[in-house]
Amino acid sequence: MVGTEPMPSICTPEEAVALVRRHDQIGFGLGPGIPDAFLTALGARDDWDELVLGGALCLNYYDVFSKPGVSFRCGFFGPAERLHLSAGHRIEHVPGGFRQFAPILAKFAPRIMVAQATPPDGDGKVNLSLHLGATRPELLRAGRDPDRLLVVEVTPNFPRTKSMPPRFDNTLPLDAIDILIETQGAPFVLPEPPTDEVDTAIAHHAIGFVKEGSTLQTGIGAIPNVVASELARGTLGGFGIHSEMFTNGLMRLHAAGKVTNSAKGIFDGVSVTTFALGEADLYMWLDGNDEVAFLDVETVNDPTVIAQNANLVSINGALSVDLYGQVVADNIGGNQISGVGGHEDFVAGAEMHLDAHSLICLRSTALKAGQVISRIVGRLPEGSVVSTPRHHTGVVVTEYGVAELRGLTVRERAHALVDIAHPDFRQELRLIADGLGRC
Repeated sequence: MVGTEPMPSICTPEEAVALVRRHDQIGFGLGPGIPDAFLTALGARDDWDELVLGGALCLNYYDVFSKPGVSFRCGFFGPAERLHLSAGHRIEHVPGGFRQFAPILAKFAPRIMVAQATPPDGDGKVNLSLHLGATRPELLRAGRDPDRLLVVEVTPNFPRTKSMPPRFDNTLPLDAIDILIETQGAPFVLPEPPTDEVDTAIAHHAIGFVKEGSTLQTGIGAIPNVVASELARGTLGGFGIHSEMFTNGLMRLHAAGKVTNSAKGIFDGVSVTTFALGEADLYMWLDGNDEVAFLDVETVNDPTVIAQNANLVSINGALSVDLYGQVVADNIGGNQISGVGGHEDFVAGAEMHLDAHSLICLRSTALKAGQVISRIVGRLPEGSVVSTPRHHTGVVVTEYGVAELRGLTVRERAHALVDIAHPDFRQELRLIADGLGRC
């Protein structure tokens, strides 16, 4: 039991928000780690002089970001951030991979840190549930600093997830928490995106790299969903999971008996992740589940750790790829679409061994202003932001096939990419490819 340790004050969201100064700083994590009731209550105030918030990927539209005197320093954009930005609100992107969030947050050192968790257990600890990520060290620093505040919102409707103590811990002790907000909130439900024949074709090409006992990393979106669903129905198995994000598809692989985590070579016996996002069934399945361990992102996304997994297949998306193999994944045409996340970390980790494969999956075309354009381009437009440099890009997949780039010359890589572009654009791209690498 807790014993004589200091206990946090129990407050309503409105009472907690009243403790925020008119000139203040608030930090929080990503997605499901964001306390919904607290941020919602912040939107009821209009008296801000300079309130600076730092975090990533809001899963709700919070009015506080539309208020005068408020700015949001965001590490990963989603629909809410794009909507706020289009409305002229002060939303600014802080470039950095998910693994860099912890040192960025430590440098920011906001006076108030906030988090989402489950209610305390019998040992006097709250569980960080669906998001461990990069925030726990800064949460603890804030809680132990008398000049700072640690505010934790708890609800019984979030799953109590597992970690690997004592080395890895996804809990916080009550004696480190200043303010406890009790709510009945539920996790954000992310519906699975619809899929079509293009997604299915890309997924089938990607599955060709998976073999018995492969270690899998999948991201968000239609293509990873199809890959996981097809593997769940297929004959292969004995898979391991080492993935930044845990999804509905990875749960289905477990449910189908296809995941054993028996031969990864690191963290054997358990699937490892750092946050989870999906449908309600996923959250129920994760509650108390010993098959999945939530570790800090500095470990999960460390390329030297990723590289220790046997037969790794990493599946990520992209917005565009040029004939050099440069990948644009988070910003296009000057518009911030998402963020780097763990993209480059898994690409880099997978390139260290011949039995590992990093797959960059994308549709061959997109629709822009009513016109079909190629996602594989001769050269990136001026001002493009490269998410992954050419020397890290191993395999690119479209619905038209696979371009394996490792070990090829500049011109060979370009022609391999032309071959998987949409047929309507290949002639033009081939002329550009012929001139690459000659001077």
